[in-house]
Amino acid sequence: MRRICFFIFLAALNLGIGGVSPGECSDNHFIFPESGLKVEDRVLLLAVDDHLLRDRENLALTLHSPEVRAEPVLTPERNDPNAPDSMASHFYGTVLYDRGKYRMWYYSVSLRAEPDDLKQGPVCYAESLDGIEWVKPSLGQVEINGSTDNNAIALPDEVTQCAAVILDEEDPDPSRRYKMLYTTLTHTWVFRPATSPDGIHWTVAEGYPTDRFLEMGSFFKFGDRYIVHGQGVGQDDNGVPEGRQGYASVSPDFMNWDRTYRPSFRLPEPDDVEKRGLVGDYPQVHLGVGATSFGNVAVGLYGIWHNPSEAERRKKGWYGAGLIYCDLGLVVSNDGITFREPVAGNVFISSQESPVTQGPKENDPTILCQANGILDVGDQTLIYHGRWRNATNTSKDYYAEVALATLPRDRWGDLHLEKGATAGVVWSAPITLPESGCEISLNADRARDVSVELTDEKGDLLVDFSGENRGLAAGSDGLIQPVEWKENSLSALGGQTIRIKISISNPEARLYAVYLDAE
Repeated sequence: MRRICFFIFLAALNLGIGGVSPGECSDNHFIFPESGLKVEDRVLLLAVDDHLLRDRENLALTLHSPEVRAEPVLTPERNDPNAPDSMASHFYGTVLYDRGKYRMWYYSVSLRAEPDDLKQGPVCYAESLDGIEWVKPSLGQVEINGSTDNNAIALPDEVTQCAAVILDEEDPDPSRRYKMLYTTLTHTWVFRPATSPDGIHWTVAEGYPTDRFLEMGSFFKFGDRYIVHGQGVGQDDNGVPEGRQGYASVSPDFMNWDRTYRPSFRLPEPDDVEKRGLVGDYPQVHLGVGATSFGNVAVGLYGIWHNPSEAERRKKGWYGAGLIYCDLGLVVSNDGITFREPVAGNVFISSQESPVTQGPKENDPTILCQANGILDVGDQTLIYHGRWRNATNTSKDYYAEVALATLPRDRWGDLHLEKGATAGVVWSAPITLPESGCEISLNADRARDVSVELTDEKGDLLVDFSGENRGLAAGSDGLIQPVEWKENSLSALGGQTIRIKISISNPEARLYAVYLDAE
């Protein structure tokens, strides 16, 4: 059976993630010799990756906007004061597609006994058969007002926020099959590891890996390393405080984490140092990067936080209730740590396109929130995200819900001919093929006008796979278009290092992705 791939790789840096030498290549592994990264079974080359699909001639990139579902897919239980999410259902969380079922972990907000006192947490769980209609099962783990009939998950920390969950099939211990990092409040916001055999019953690690502030956005495994992303507050080289920026921490084993956070994605700080800081009126990175690893690529979103002006803020206090809004930008990474924008400054999902359900006061701004919410299921890429109402009345009208946007699978953006061009070309980075060879497929429109040739590592064309012997797609349009070769099989290239040369000859042709599948 063919196995379709969905990964990217950064071919310019020596990252050493799960690295092996080309001579160690096994039957089902691809290797990127410029970094030593090894990828099992599948490789994905995305149009939005100018590091792996690089060296472009006469081609332009266009990003695609997702289709946003107007109605939320999960909302708080506003009519049930005993529900853990009686005020808000925050998608500082995760959606996984696990054995035919969608599973969601999110964080709840309710009112304490004292009037207008918001309680953050506990982590809650929901599940769905279609990803749209969700059920909140009774787990019987957490007592709320004398009853355990709710969907809350028992964790030892009273105050919790983000719940980022992965399914780690590579862990030989079945009791650690699910891994969670959740955020809790000590003297600051920190994260804490937990493991589970089923995603419902969790064993929490003793203590906290770090004691530095991180408002978490996502957690995933990339290569042989675990990586957590979030929002931090740092200083520049001169000790001048900065605004919200993206940071990451890395672990080799899930329990021991870097105590020094690494910059992951940043927006520019103002030249005028007096204008910098959390309340500065300039775009900032909220919650860092909310990304998902697809093996050798991570695709994610970051929050574009918009503060009000100083004059407006003075009317509302330091936070800016009823004034701040947040959009989402698209980023990609080839090492799981450092992210970049395919198109700088592009708003991938705006708060106007995905507005939160309004409360008593109309026109409250929407703060969009990203987390572990990107996944491929069938012929779609699903993008779950949170919508948080920035209400003027921060307690009575507090509210958050979970939303969904979709793309045709892997169609984040496309390469096409520049205006006036009659032909264009893009080359891949070098790739060492599995010993058994591979199959190549295209995700394209007018795929018959997209041809594939193979070169050696230096870029010299291979006679048996170029010119008259070049590969052509079997169909015209579609998410998966197998490339057929005139006479030869790619099994003849098993274990060799090649580059892929892709030519586009029609202005209407669109290339979204290229898939390499081990035989």
